[in-house]
Amino acid sequence: MAELQEVQITEEKPLLPGQTPEVAKTHSVETPYGSVTFTVYGTPKPKRPAILTYHDVGLNYKSCFQPLFQFGDMQEIIQNFVRVHVDAPGMEEGAPVFPLGYQYPSLDQLADMIPCILQYLNFSTIIGVGVGAGAYILSRYALTHPDTVEGLVLINIDPNAKGWMDWAAHKLTGLTSSIPEMILGHLFSQEELSGNSELIQKYRNIITHAPNLDNIELYWNSYNNRRDLNLERGGAVTLKCPVMLVVGDQAPHEDAVVECNSKLDPTQTSFLKMADSGGQPQLTQPGKLTEAFKYFLQGMGYMASSCMTRLSRSRTASLTSAASIDGNRSRSRTLSQSSESGTLPSGPPGHTMEVSC
Repeated sequence: MAELQEVQITEEKPLLPGQTPEVAKTHSVETPYGSVTFTVYGTPKPKRPAILTYHDVGLNYKSCFQPLFQFGDMQEIIQNFVRVHVDAPGMEEGAPVFPLGYQYPSLDQLADMIPCILQYLNFSTIIGVGVGAGAYILSRYALTHPDTVEGLVLINIDPNAKGWMDWAAHKLTGLTSSIPEMILGHLFSQEELSGNSELIQKYRNIITHAPNLDNIELYWNSYNNRRDLNLERGGAVTLKCPVMLVVGDQAPHEDAVVECNSKLDPTQTSFLKMADSGGQPQLTQPGKLTEAFKYFLQGMGYMASSCMTRLSRSRTASLTSAASIDGNRSRSRTLSQSSESGTLPSGPPGHTMEVSC
């Protein structure tokens, strides 16, 4: 493994009373599939995994996750965990454009870069948080390295390879739409794109004028060439850790996430369907997602004394977990919610949460 390059950055952001600025250390490390850049916040906590994030196509770790991790209520979480934000190759700020003919890694190969990151940092386990392509990458990594993944938060995951009909539609769309427009259609719902809110304008500008747009197209192509994860409930290929699936109501990937939920162990999986959040709930509803993340961590045996606020104002939430007698954290839990108007529609009892507050 090549020598790590390190840059220390103090990130500018609003601070809570008594809070000091976080110091971010950005690294680049060589892997068998090329160089990968990642940024570390905080210091490792004894007997706690790192939170490792992976972003979607058209974004980097800042544009994908910054609104979530800078949200006020999220500070309670990040004070308790070291964070590793991975940028896909060529997606980091200031990345040079890859030369013509460069063979961009497949999503499977991007997943195979993660052990190099953990080995250098000497981190043994992670809780993965991924969006879109990043959710797929973390899932692939969890399938091949299950002992190193304590939990997964998967937003907008599509575990399936593209079928022939999908390929035909993709090719036809490519004849009439630019790469930025296709990626925006992947990230946001048609209602959001038609509404052209400030958020949509911001991300359209980011992607359209990205200096590394050629690199983004390579990542986009790798995503569209992904293999099927072949998940099967009760089968040999399945995610063995607790999983929280997240998708926005009427989001582009709603059906894919619902299908993924049907393929996972219901005693291990929570399904969060967020109303009024569009295609990127971590951008539009960071407060609701933060609260759900706290419940998820509590179900894993962390942050037992955490104070729940936002979701509990409008509905009652219950979470039960059973710990094994040998002290291992529970892999079975129930997460359910009810509103003032009655119980919300759900899938398997106790494992679907629809948030509309």
